Amino acid sequence: MKLDPVSLRLFVAVMEDGTIAGASTREHIAPSAASRRLAELESALRVNLFTRSNKGVAPTAAAFALLNLARGVLNDMDGIASQMRDYGSGTRGHVRVVANISAITQFLPAELQSFMAAHPQVDVRLQEQISTTVAHSVAENAADVGILNAGSYGENLVLLPYRNDELVLVVPAGHALARAKSARLAEALVYDFVGMHPGSAINNQLIRAANEAGLPLKLRIQVTGYDALCLMVASGLGIGVMPRASAALYRGTLKIRTVTLAEPWARRELALCVRSMESLSSVARLLVEHLRTGVGKGG
Repeated sequence: MKLDPVSLRLFVAVMEDGTIAGASTREHIAPSAASRRLAELESALRVNLFTRSNKGVAPTAAAFALLNLARGVLNDMDGIASQMRDYGSGTRGHVRVVANISAITQFLPAELQSFMAAHPQVDVRLQEQISTTVAHSVAENAADVGILNAGSYGENLVLLPYRNDELVLVVPAGHALARAKSARLAEALVYDFVGMHPGSAINNQLIRAANEAGLPLKLRIQVTGYDALCLMVASGLGIGVMPRASAALYRGTLKIRTVTLAEPWARRELALCVRSMESLSSVARLLVEHLRTGVGKGG
């Protein structure tokens, strides 16, 4: 049985887009030809990948199982082509990176800029995800390199030291804690909080620490980014917790102050994660080596 990589790419596109029409546009193929290729793929595999109705197509359990396998095969094929091109025309290719918001706001802008300046033919495709999703994406081969909070995620991954950062309290300029040099979380828990979205590492840490202190965490509002958190804090809707270097980006334009958080968990480690160093393409390995320059530096 021979599997056509064009059909596999089309299949992955349908799974990611949700429709044959959208996948056809993305892969530059007529919808009728796309439907025929999918039917041929099902015939070759002797399994139904989609259930079809007048509402469109819905993936079966077999389709979800094939998705990860197909991504792995296609990534390996791309890696072969990329590495062979390296010999003839210099380093080129693409790297899929997923990272949490702490890495993206504190470290990656400068580090990716210097990497891409040194390797202008390399395309870095960056996506923000929470740490648990980062681990899953790399383990499932949906990404080549991940950056997350160091810890155990139950995935078969290699974690490499990356950077350190520090969580601080962010308060409005006129807040009772604004002039404090440092504060314990228990002192802050008497106030309303602006929290990050459910599932985020900071949100989980705050809930855990509040429970250990025997005090409620009064989340007045939850947001999906540090910019929104700082805007809400500046508007007096509560106080928040975020990395010091990320908060520094907004202190000059918003009426906020940062207060050292006197808790041992406020000092964090970020890590790079890969499936294995051997599985990386040459350009992905170059990026990992570049990001590991200066391992252990703070924000």
